[in-house]
Amino acid sequence: MFNIVLVEPEIPANTGNIARTCSVTGCSLHLVEPLGFSIDDKHLKRAGLDYWDTLDIHVYKNLEEFLKTVDPEMLFLATTKGAHNYTDTSYPKGAYLMFGKETKGLPEGLRKDHPHNCFRIPMCPSYRSLNLSNSVAIIVYEAFRQHDFETMI
Repeated sequence: MFNIVLVEPEIPANTGNIARTCSVTGCSLHLVEPLGFSIDDKHLKRAGLDYWDTLDIHVYKNLEEFLKTVDPEMLFLATTKGAHNYTDTSYPKGAYLMFGKETKGLPEGLRKDHPHNCFRIPMCPSYRSLNLSNSVAIIVYEAFRQHDFETMI
């Protein structure tokens, strides 16, 4: 029902946790290289091992390759610089929920190309960001909530 896109993820345990979230929610996982780890990394698989074989995963050589495959109107960008709160954003079925690398977030050019589809998760102002896997879980479940958890029991 939804697509999770990780642009240049760096920490294997985060991606493993996100893979598990994707599996239990039926989301597809899209990984945009370069990755900060190998998909075969033991820590990555340990975090999502029970579900790794059920995962619908797609890997792209770079952001440009990924962007050629998707309708720009279906891109929704999680960023601390977003103008909209994640709960004020409507996520259509099939949306691509994009998250950037742990240390830098999404590229500035991408954010500038899609300013109306940038959203944020509110937090206290003295902190940089939430953990990536926590952020993905928050957004995925909000997107499903907006559709009454249609494909879940």
